[in-house]
Amino acid sequence: MKAIDLNVDMGEGFGNDIALLEFATSVNIACGWHAGDAATMRRTAAAALKRGVAIGAHPSYSDRENFGRVVLNVTTDEIYTGVLYQIGALAAIVKGLGGHVSHVKPHGALYNEAERDENVADAIVRAVRDHDSSMAVFGLAEGQLVDAARRAGLTAFDEVFADRGYTAEGKLVPRNEPGALIEADADALQQVLEMVRHQHVKSVSGGYVSVRPDTVCLHGDGEHALTFAQEIRAALRSEGVTVTSPTLLQHASRPETGSRYIDRGVLESRLGCDE
Repeated sequence: MKAIDLNVDMGEGFGNDIALLEFATSVNIACGWHAGDAATMRRTAAAALKRGVAIGAHPSYSDRENFGRVVLNVTTDEIYTGVLYQIGALAAIVKGLGGHVSHVKPHGALYNEAERDENVADAIVRAVRDHDSSMAVFGLAEGQLVDAARRAGLTAFDEVFADRGYTAEGKLVPRNEPGALIEADADALQQVLEMVRHQHVKSVSGGYVSVRPDTVCLHGDGEHALTFAQEIRAALRSEGVTVTSPTLLQHASRPETGSRYIDRGVLESRLGCDE
């Protein structure tokens, strides 16, 4: 039976994060460089741990002004250091709650730049590996980042997008170009089902591009984000697809590392009166 993950970017200061956790199986938490702060990271991580949702770091360029959507003129060493710093910050917070960060997914311009520049992809992968080589990498399906991760011996999961258009080369259409965003929920749902059923996606030029999705990104900032998350989860289940986190399944196959699900009593004792 096919299994698929539903991941949501969270801790960015908008959207109904807590409600979306009822439908997500993985979350990517902003690490403060494009959005969020330490308190938001802790609050979001605690809510995810309570629900058994896998936690990932969502590092970016240091660019709160542009929400991390602009490529900055920085060196690959600076990218490596910045990603390592952001992973470490979230990992420390999650560890304090008794949990574990299971994966890393770059945000915005950093995510896209990793597909254009293999040196950027390698810098991100080195940061993940040097922090914790058991962490997985989420990257664009069939893309350069997941390839770099696998070459480095890391686990990588191929990500597809419900509400983004694809070029003939399998890249995301830039946000400032026609066809970048799929506005209608029905069209986005159909795109996901097509990718899961047939391992391909229709590009904006009309042809089909091969994809083998492990995880589907659901953006939480849309007007109907919550309704769409509910609909897509129900539709996948009706297709006989298991909706679950690949990192939790991966971790369950390594009994020596212990469970990434956290005991509710342990979590509440560490939260004190915060919840």
